[in-house]
Amino acid sequence: MHRNDSRDATSGGETTDTAARPGRAPFPDMVWIPGGTYWMGSDHHYPEEAPAHQVTVSGFWMDRFTVTNEQFARFVEATGYVTVAQRPLDPADYPGATPESLVPGSLVFQKPPGPVDLGNVANWWGYVPEACWKHPEGRRSSLKHRRDHPVVHIAFEDAEAYATWAGKVLPTEAEWERAARGGLDRNEFCWGNDLTPNGEHLANTWQGYFPWQNLREDGHEGTCPVGAFPPNGYGLHEMAGNVWEWTTDWYQERHQGNKGKACCIPVNPRGPTTAQGSQDPSTPAIAIPRRVLKGGSHLCAPNYCRRYRPAARSPQAVDSGASHIGFRCIVRP
Repeated sequence: MHRNDSRDATSGGETTDTAARPGRAPFPDMVWIPGGTYWMGSDHHYPEEAPAHQVTVSGFWMDRFTVTNEQFARFVEATGYVTVAQRPLDPADYPGATPESLVPGSLVFQKPPGPVDLGNVANWWGYVPEACWKHPEGRRSSLKHRRDHPVVHIAFEDAEAYATWAGKVLPTEAEWERAARGGLDRNEFCWGNDLTPNGEHLANTWQGYFPWQNLREDGHEGTCPVGAFPPNGYGLHEMAGNVWEWTTDWYQERHQGNKGKACCIPVNPRGPTTAQGSQDPSTPAIAIPRRVLKGGSHLCAPNYCRRYRPAARSPQAVDSGASHIGFRCIVRP
């Protein structure tokens, strides 16, 4: 469970605001995330997670689960909203593309039959016409038996639209990471420092050799129902694995840090103020702004993507989703 101390931030440990939470949750299935100072990022994994540094965030309410297909369906029914993946494509945005290729759709994971070059994501990702939140693998797929799974193929604009309709907002990266840690400051995972304590899988991730061999030791292939795994110390489910989750921060290659000085600890940081420079450094020719995704997904594997950790982060183009991208919302008092 999470610690409820209030140690000085200069001691190197987490601090927690011990003030009482502000009344009842504003909506069902939301939990209070206490404000405080914690260590954000990591110096021990991918370079974009560094430097580890202290930040302070104010308390907020957060959805216990990622937004589900059933919840998103209610939003669409009430508003008539059409997601980015369902909208017609403008030929002016895709010079040289053939008319038959300019059809709505989204990226879908497609498991190859055997080992492939891990340096080429096209070996397991494919653009599938008509793939969207209602048809996660394309036209012939449906949400049957997946009403309680996280909604996917969600672009940033879609997530913001839902949040506004629901009377909520999307979290910043610092808020999301604070919540994911569950009070376990500087731990590797949402539940501690062992990936599988006592052999138990605590997140929906990939076991075996990605992308062709999934041993399903955690009981799942693809997304799983929300609440399938135990909550972290703050009562939040699936803050690691299952689906990546949108935050509002523009992507930057490294954290700015606080220069190791307690006097310079940022309070409620919101990332870069503009989209300039937020492009993915691995695809410099694609000048599409990127926001930060957090949490990893069911496709994260030890041999390819160890990003099922609170510190992990990934750049995602704001104009597109994929079959492993969803979101959850917060409410600030």
